Amino acid sequence: MINQLIAIVTGGGSGIGFAVARKFTENGVLTYITGRDREKLENAAKELGELCRPARLDMNELDKIPGFIQEVAARHGHVDILVNNAGINLKKHLTEVTDEEFQRIITTNLTAAFVISREAVRSMLPRKKGCIIHISSMAAHYGIPNVVAYSASKTGLEGMTRSMAVDLSPEGIRVNCIAPGYIVTAMTSKAFNGDPQRQSKVLSRTPMGKMGNPEDIANAAWFLASDQAAFITGEVLKVDGGNSIGF
Repeated sequence: MINQLIAIVTGGGSGIGFAVARKFTENGVLTYITGRDREKLENAAKELGELCRPARLDMNELDKIPGFIQEVAARHGHVDILVNNAGINLKKHLTEVTDEEFQRIITTNLTAAFVISREAVRSMLPRKKGCIIHISSMAAHYGIPNVVAYSASKTGLEGMTRSMAVDLSPEGIRVNCIAPGYIVTAMTSKAFNGDPQRQSKVLSRTPMGKMGNPEDIANAAWFLASDQAAFITGEVLKVDGGNSIGF
């Protein structure tokens, strides 16, 4: 199909990334999902159907990213949507975080998002059209204990969103960001593991009094990728049940 939209969702094998990929494929978008676990990706692709393509890609291997984007662009002629969802966390007091651990978080969550965005943009520029969506976190909006590297990476991602939007919007490429609140995922479960006080605090300061679902983020991503958001760029959309304004 000449008008077939092509999307890439990093970390698309589970959680928020999987929900975003499902939303895209349900709406007729051919969607590549990336991750490190080939079996998980293939199982996810089977569930998502014929419009999903699994592709093993470790975001820490920065040198592999350009080739992947070039391959997708060569196969389809273009890349229309990129969702930078892949991310890792580290829960540890800042005095115990090693240089290597800090850098690993920054590389996966921030540097790799820049690299894959840069490469996707090279495919988007000739057509003067494209959409990039970064997935941030509440950790970029207020201080959360014991996640210094993660907070730094997500705060950087939001700054990069604004800078990229200024550079690329005149070229027809919109760049936005979603800052999820507390969503029911494996990563969140791990963060709450053995820390009921943290979970209680999260719920108490969320006006809606509950955690969100990955589908809530997927709906926001689909909106930002659609023509309904044609005049929105450089925005950080909080999808958090009011957590960021809760007392």
